[in-house]
Amino acid sequence: MQYESVKKLVSHLYEFNQFYHNRMKEANVRPEDIQCLSDVSKLPFMYKQDLRDNYPTGLFTVPQKDVIRYHVSSGTTGKPTLVGYTNGDLDYWSEALARSLTSVGIGKDDTMQVSYGYGLFTGGLGLHYGAERVGATVLPSGTGSTERQIELMVDLGVTVIACTPSYLIHIGEVAEKMGIDIRRDTKLRKAVVGAEPWTESMRAHIESSMGVKAYDIYGTSEMAGPMFTECEERKGIHMQSDMVYVEIIDPETGEVLEPGQKGEMVVTMLKKEAFPLIRYRIKDLTCLLNDECPCGRTSPRIERIKGRSDDMLIIRGINVFPSQVEHTLMQIPEVGNQYMIIVNRKGSLDEMIVQVELKNEAFSDKMTDMMMLKSKIEAEMKKYLNIAVKVDLKEPETLPRFEGKAKRVIDNRVL
Repeated sequence: MQYESVKKLVSHLYEFNQFYHNRMKEANVRPEDIQCLSDVSKLPFMYKQDLRDNYPTGLFTVPQKDVIRYHVSSGTTGKPTLVGYTNGDLDYWSEALARSLTSVGIGKDDTMQVSYGYGLFTGGLGLHYGAERVGATVLPSGTGSTERQIELMVDLGVTVIACTPSYLIHIGEVAEKMGIDIRRDTKLRKAVVGAEPWTESMRAHIESSMGVKAYDIYGTSEMAGPMFTECEERKGIHMQSDMVYVEIIDPETGEVLEPGQKGEMVVTMLKKEAFPLIRYRIKDLTCLLNDECPCGRTSPRIERIKGRSDDMLIIRGINVFPSQVEHTLMQIPEVGNQYMIIVNRKGSLDEMIVQVELKNEAFSDKMTDMMMLKSKIEAEMKKYLNIAVKVDLKEPETLPRFEGKAKRVIDNRVL
């Protein structure tokens, strides 16, 4: 089925889309060269820059009259990413999320609070339609007005929330200030969280502090938006194989890796109509899992995203991922929920500073206590990161909170 979908897609794009025709011609590959599924590796890669170079609609493959919606992702530089949707695209996107929400046990008896952003961002609307398709009651709260969101969570008996992990932690903090215990005073039992990298340590923190089971959700604006989740077993993210063909490649060489080998994920979307993707390099780092999932589903699974190849910081020759910093901090009892990574260059040397917010009970006005704690955290950082890091201790509730994607890194270097 995947091969037939790929063959049809490649032939169509070669014939009717100038960008794909030129890209395949440059790579000296034609549709008839795709004789089996593994021949997908003969096709050229597609990059984020291609989307910007063909902004706004140069990569669309349907007439404008068939496009019924646009979504736009914010770009840090240059033009944003614009994605168009046909009726068919919205249908399969909703179907992907309906399957995913079913796999984590969400259905007609649930009330789901969608606290992702609505509007140009894909998160809110995607989960909204997926939840409605499985028959759940939807509370489209979006982001912001956190106290009001908590009141509605209590009053309406919300059982599931969908949001970023950093915003979920913020909700827990605000609820505590309001005198509301999420465990005792709400019916919240599950959280579908994603849109930013998060670690197993953060999952453990969320579950122990709020009493909910947290499930990872995965997707990108280019693919359609959030699409695929873990199942109730939480042993990898199930990728619906009738919708996407997944490869894992070596980021440096582009060589396709075997299941179990970690590398960069490449996706070919099999059902997109308005905005197809063939061998799109997402930059997310993961691996394909080849063991059977205890849930019984046979769709391919990927390991939870460990970071992005373009999020990697190189500090004095050492590769450092923000997820490594988070994992290390979550192991230290005195550390609170918020941190920031700041990278500067002094002369020819890089300097990495980690601002760490402490828990109330850990903060002290005794300088000696703070110096000892600072040294302890710096030692743990060096142990896990293999690099010396300066730690800047912050009082509770002094670092920024995030309602959308958390921004944890400020790189001041001119590289």
